[in-house]
Amino acid sequence: MTDTSRSKADAAARAMILPLALAQFIASYAATNMNVAISAIAKDLGTTVAGVQTAITLFTLVMAALMIPGSKLTDIWGRKRCFVLGLIVYGIGGLLAALSQGLPLLIVGYSLLEGVGSALMIPPIYILVTVTFPDVRSRARYFGVVSGAGGLGAAAGPLIGGLVTSAISWRASFALQVLVVAWIAFLARKITDPARTGPVPHFDLTGAVLSAAGLFFVVLGLLQSRTYGFLVSRQAFKIGSTVVLPKGSISPVWIFVAIGALFLLWFFLHIRSAERKGRDVLLPLRLFRNKVANLGLGTQTIQWLILQGSFFTVSVYLQEVNGYNAIQTGLMLTPATIGILAASAGAGRFARRHPQRWLIIAGFLATAVGMILLLVLVRANAGIWRWIPGLLLFGAGVGVMLTSSVNVVQSSFPDEDQGEISGLSRSVSNLGSSLGTALVGSVLVAVALPKGKPFAVALIILLVIALIGLVLAVLIPRQPIQADESADSGVAPEARPSAP
Repeated sequence: MTDTSRSKADAAARAMILPLALAQFIASYAATNMNVAISAIAKDLGTTVAGVQTAITLFTLVMAALMIPGSKLTDIWGRKRCFVLGLIVYGIGGLLAALSQGLPLLIVGYSLLEGVGSALMIPPIYILVTVTFPDVRSRARYFGVVSGAGGLGAAAGPLIGGLVTSAISWRASFALQVLVVAWIAFLARKITDPARTGPVPHFDLTGAVLSAAGLFFVVLGLLQSRTYGFLVSRQAFKIGSTVVLPKGSISPVWIFVAIGALFLLWFFLHIRSAERKGRDVLLPLRLFRNKVANLGLGTQTIQWLILQGSFFTVSVYLQEVNGYNAIQTGLMLTPATIGILAASAGAGRFARRHPQRWLIIAGFLATAVGMILLLVLVRANAGIWRWIPGLLLFGAGVGVMLTSSVNVVQSSFPDEDQGEISGLSRSVSNLGSSLGTALVGSVLVAVALPKGKPFAVALIILLVIALIGLVLAVLIPRQPIQADESADSGVAPEARPSAP
């Protein structure tokens, strides 16, 4: 390839990656910025804090429940079309939320439409990167850009949301999202969607309903742990005025999770039956027989669990123990954000020098060391210099392994399976995020120790989970890198499943 053609290819890649990275940024931002505006929204709309928290919970539930069906639609409608449609739905939702005069319209705009828009636009981001860049090194580079944008959105959400809410209004935060989404839709004109080979599949409506119901109840159960706790219910669980579970009995979390598990079991039985009859299904069972991808999905789940759980722990610690406001808290998390961005920016260079498996292992090790430094160095009202080493190393570790895990999972399957695996990958990430905040929230309330100690307990639990992730990373099979074969097949050999 000549220098001219290479520069043209790089320019085309940048033109495609920019809207994808911005979309991931805005989706991650929407998931975290609302928390700092809850009181302002409740006061302005004449509702309660619990009502606004319900809207935030519903957004998470809608997005989690529809991610797999939304991903399947990319095979039917096309990746670029699905991406743009998701942007339009998301933008309409943001506009309605900005103009809402009461809680119902806020729920319709933010919880429902932004949730549906996210489920439509997020899976195509990862599919387009996978099918456009056939070799693992280029793919790692651009996954790094997208992952870095997602990490930046999640980390900067409270800071930007706090600044906008304090300086202007919470409505301006939604208006800002609408403007960014409109800009992304304009930039998306330059996205090239490689043609899909083979017939267009039929949409598995029964599978979509069952998977959505299962994920809805599982995530709902995890979110309920903030109120009721994980094991023993901290208060009576009522339906209307009827006490279903008294205080001190088993937590209702497990009722919701059990209902979700039953729906998911029904979903898998439906898939098996439909495949035997030769029908199109939402998720082929062969996706779950790939050892490399399964381990990659496991590390991906744990990565998002410790990322969201640790950010939640640190944020609450800074506000409850140090008395920081939302803006100060966001600024204190800057070292972690810098670490994520720096590691994500180097993803392509790392992939040229090291196997993806090794990068996941190194990421977990760096993250664990960062968490240990936080436990050792940080004390109540400690200055920022005690926070920087742990947060910076934590962020760098997360940035390295997030990109590599996504690369391993997506690269384990050919182009025709990218729609299904992308939805599954995004769903486990959502489950990890929900479990992280739910677990930490429950621990912080349940642990009866002197001031600051519950946060140490929560961080120790997250550290143990990070070490479990390290074990999963070590179990990923070692496979040689064969660049020529990888470039021809579109599947990274180091991520390719072993022969049965």
